[in-house]
Amino acid sequence: MTEITNIALPAMRVSYEQGSLSESELAATWNEQLQLWLDEATRAGLPEPNAMVLATTDTKGRPSSRTVLAKGLDARGLVFFTNYTSNKSHDLMATRYASATFPWFAMQRQAHVRGTVEKVGPVETAEYWNSRPRGSQIGAWASPQSRVVSGRSTLDSALHKIERQFADTERIPVPPHWGGWRIRPEEVEFWQGRRDRMHDRLRFRLGRDGWQIERVAP
Repeated sequence: MTEITNIALPAMRVSYEQGSLSESELAATWNEQLQLWLDEATRAGLPEPNAMVLATTDTKGRPSSRTVLAKGLDARGLVFFTNYTSNKSHDLMATRYASATFPWFAMQRQAHVRGTVEKVGPVETAEYWNSRPRGSQIGAWASPQSRVVSGRSTLDSALHKIERQFADTERIPVPPHWGGWRIRPEEVEFWQGRRDRMHDRLRFRLGRDGWQIERVAP
């Protein structure tokens, strides 16, 4: 019989000593700094460096979080794509606000983005849609995201139905229930782990006079 050993959670700790972050090191804008860290995470070989934990709330203030992939970044904001009938989209349509966290644990870094949201326009959505693999396009048509289904066979049947539907179609159109969301940041925080839990937290915050840079205590 295999012995089960409890993991001593209170004893689990890592000393963060890989780097530091000073005001003089920051890029001129939040999006340039975020792109810089994304590029460094990619070059470091981190898995899914563009993965971010997206947090939303419903109309009763109950939070939900899940991992999505960032697919667009510029001065306007941060973009991801999803089903507009999903739970996350219902939350976003109701509250118009979200936060997202990039957890680059291997580099002892995080980046937090918080702000209002808006739907991405049809032209930009179509441009990204056309870059997706055909299988991913078919999956977007087939999946009733976030709905309860009777079993895996239901999903497989839906997938096969869509495959037959578009069997003779060279370019699959964008589903009417699918598209992008853009987070338009009001705050973007860059977190670099430091020794003794005295982490560096530098934040771009949008105020009346534009973007301000603030240091936040760890």
